Amino acid sequence: MRINKYLALCGAASRRKAEQLVLDGRVQINGKKVDALACDVGDNDTVSLDGKKVEPIHKHIYLMVNKPKGFICTVSDEKDRKTVMELVPQKYKDKRLFPVGRLDYDTEGLLLMTTDGDFCNRLMHPRNEIPKTYAARIEGDITEDELNKIRAGVILDGRKTNRCKAKVVAADGKVSRVEIVISEGRNRQVRRMFEAINREVVFLKRVAIGDIRLGGLGRGLVRELTPDEVEYLRRV
Repeated sequence: MRINKYLALCGAASRRKAEQLVLDGRVQINGKKVDALACDVGDNDTVSLDGKKVEPIHKHIYLMVNKPKGFICTVSDEKDRKTVMELVPQKYKDKRLFPVGRLDYDTEGLLLMTTDGDFCNRLMHPRNEIPKTYAARIEGDITEDELNKIRAGVILDGRKTNRCKAKVVAADGKVSRVEIVISEGRNRQVRRMFEAINREVVFLKRVAIGDIRLGGLGRGLVRELTPDEVEYLRRV
């Protein structure tokens, strides 16, 4: 089994991030540092990460988190900022959980966390284009012409965004509430899409990933996904 897949099964990271762990020299097999991504793990090999033995997890954990603003979507932060790990209930603290993707520091809403690296890799792979629904508040009224520019795609970092869905759900002249559904996961994508048409997002919340919705889960709270929800996300 390739080392990145093995680390994913251990809940150390997604396959993609596991490759970076290898490149950073943090992985050892039988006490020797791994220096190639093509390295295989045998049945009798002992794998360590940062000097600690890791083994495949036989029962994975899948959580939904309603992330508040002001938390970083990472396991640890070198600047000592609050991370989403602080939201995880005590009974999960030793389970090698990590976030599936990210929400910006100032964005709140639905975040998935798991110990299952393959599950994470499945959801994050660009080819799957899983829709993600956001509720955004925009200063002032926003026109259909402006929304059409968002829907058709805007240029970010020299590359056009995919077509998306966007509609106004409420407006009072001061603020427009917009629902936007995108199928990519670029850095700060929704905020930057509106910036590209000279509009500012003053509030942003992810409310759904595919058909999995945040529902009534309170801000800062966590619940386990149901088996049906996990199965849906494996198939979506």
